[in-house]
Amino acid sequence: MVLETQNFEDPRSHGTGDSDLSENILPKGAILQNRYEVIKVLGVGGMGAVYLTRDLRFKGVKRMCAVKEMISTAPDPQVRRLSVQSFEREANILAQLRHPGIPTISDFFTEGIRSYLVMEYVDGQDLETILENTEGMLSEEVVLDWAIQICDVLVYLHTRKPPIIFRDLKPSNIMLRKENNRIALIDFGIAKVFDAGQKGTMIGTEGYSPPEQYKGIADPRGDIYALGATLHHLLTKRDPRLEPPFTFHEEPPRLLNPALSQMTNDIIMKMLEYDPDKRYQSALEVKQELEAALSALNNPRQSEDGTEQRQAGAVGGGAPATRYLADQPAPEAPPAGGGVPPTQPPPYPPPQQPYYPPPYGYPPQPYPGAYPPPYPPGQVPPMPGAAGQPGEELSDSILPIWKFKCEDEVRATPVADKANLYIGAYDNNVYALNLKNGKFQWKYPTEGGIATRPALYKNLLIFGSEDRVVYAITTSGQLAWTCPTEGKVRSSAVVEFDHAFFGSDDGRVYAINAQSGRIIWRFTAMGPVRSTPTLGEELVYIGSEDGHLYALDLSTGSARWKFRANRNVTSSPALSPDKELVVVGSADWHIYAVDASSGYSVWQVRTGQAVISSPVIYDGLVYIGSADKHLYAIDLKSGRVAWKYNANSPIVSTPAVTEEAVYFGTMAGEVLSIHRRDRKLRWRFKTDKPIPSSPIIVDGIVYIGAMDHHVYALPA
Repeated sequence: MVLETQNFEDPRSHGTGDSDLSENILPKGAILQNRYEVIKVLGVGGMGAVYLTRDLRFKGVKRMCAVKEMISTAPDPQVRRLSVQSFEREANILAQLRHPGIPTISDFFTEGIRSYLVMEYVDGQDLETILENTEGMLSEEVVLDWAIQICDVLVYLHTRKPPIIFRDLKPSNIMLRKENNRIALIDFGIAKVFDAGQKGTMIGTEGYSPPEQYKGIADPRGDIYALGATLHHLLTKRDPRLEPPFTFHEEPPRLLNPALSQMTNDIIMKMLEYDPDKRYQSALEVKQELEAALSALNNPRQSEDGTEQRQAGAVGGGAPATRYLADQPAPEAPPAGGGVPPTQPPPYPPPQQPYYPPPYGYPPQPYPGAYPPPYPPGQVPPMPGAAGQPGEELSDSILPIWKFKCEDEVRATPVADKANLYIGAYDNNVYALNLKNGKFQWKYPTEGGIATRPALYKNLLIFGSEDRVVYAITTSGQLAWTCPTEGKVRSSAVVEFDHAFFGSDDGRVYAINAQSGRIIWRFTAMGPVRSTPTLGEELVYIGSEDGHLYALDLSTGSARWKFRANRNVTSSPALSPDKELVVVGSADWHIYAVDASSGYSVWQVRTGQAVISSPVIYDGLVYIGSADKHLYAIDLKSGRVAWKYNANSPIVSTPAVTEEAVYFGTMAGEVLSIHRRDRKLRWRFKTDKPIPSSPIIVDGIVYIGAMDHHVYALPA
């Protein structure tokens, strides 16, 4: 018998039982055994309901009880008898148990086809509800404390004579008491007195149950596996019921939540071993390991310079310990190398050595784009013929509204909501800045430089990092989920239909669930994918360093067609308003327009150098920059160059276009605004370093980053 006790208001509980059962739910005010008055329904399971009741025998106090009901509706009398015996077995098991983490049983009775178990009412929330209502990740310290308490209960159960196996450990069966925040295990409907070597019916919940339990084998090590699956879910928000069975080894918790300590990661992975003999052999052993991990978190070790370092990074409801809030200013100087690196290495392989290609030359060089631009950080030589060279003086024609200094170069493009600007930097952080005044709000650290533009999805920011991970953090800076890849992520995510699409240097294009980070499909190209995808009604269009523009099926990720350029396609494609043409640039010095449904070439425009900039389509024209120092305006339908503007410096920045003007950055460190109609310079703003970042326009303000470590707000 399986008797689930789920929250009655939770939609997951609807339809879990027989329709006849819902009709038989006792009404409020019903009295059982002339003693227990029904106050409300707490939950509905497969064989009955759970009620909150008041014990009427206690006149002077309000004593509340939980009454679990089993309705036997089987037509076969033998089956009904076995069901009642199973329910009595649960009552007998619970009646023997005395532990603060187990609700006490006080009564048992049968009325017709209904049997009732009266037990202590646990006032609180189950851990699954807490997890779902928590913004960001749960605190590692808090989850470890819960796990230690659960182990204490399991030690008690497993050391009974004979041992008792819980067999359905999962977040929804673990309650947190409101009065003292202590753990209680509920629903012993499938608990079993352990008989070594005896096989029984497979009972449990898919995703949490160990592999041997599917064969009808239950021993204490099965509860250890289920606890490992529970901790994995609580610390990563990756629901094991939605994953292929027994695939935890593919996604260690620290891959999904890099803020976790390596010690906690390793403990959970050992609990989740497929072979029971390779797991911890007792709950006591697990408890001792978890206590050591918690102690390591609460007692940070001292570094050589005397500063404290933590092994883990989750505090304050899941915010990483290294994340700085506005009321906790960032330090004046960053650690060597920029960013706030963790004290433990990630479990995935070390990142590849950065590739810095040579400057543009003739013939065209294979160039991976502005991630990083063609020079290592801090080693950018002056561009030939660029402003700032001897003999040429240029002065700014505007002043910034505000500017904010990051700890390293800013090559990424920002995104904004109504309150804040969000932008990544090569100091490994994503920053949140007040739109109006540039005031620092918070920053979220990763383990690599960030060249991607965050994608806004509901209250989440989804972005990739060169640490090989795609992150989703809330707009308040708390981690929601991660999706690890096998390469640096320099492709910005695009979110449509509740799914995020992006590429990785591992040569794959990913489609993932935007709410959970779960991978839906992957497509493998023949080279790194640094282009940002654009979506049509049925297809995903994206370029690759293998020299192709791909059209992939939106639902399955299978290739519909591919268009071959002669060099890498780092530029991000743009889809025409009528969805008939896809326009993209290539490092082979060309801008291409291809048929969106077939991939056949419609027109092409040759430039004087590589095209890394991405096209923007506005009012029938395609606007795109080139390393030949020109911004091009091309007629969308004919491919005729309407005009081009000489910026005197290579352009890898993608332009922003309004009715009045075009805005873009140059590798000479200038932000330029030119009139869209007469192509005359409206204004220029000079920074100290190149600008691979692309501008955005919000409410008449231009926001853009630069390699001089600054983010600028300029009047449009």
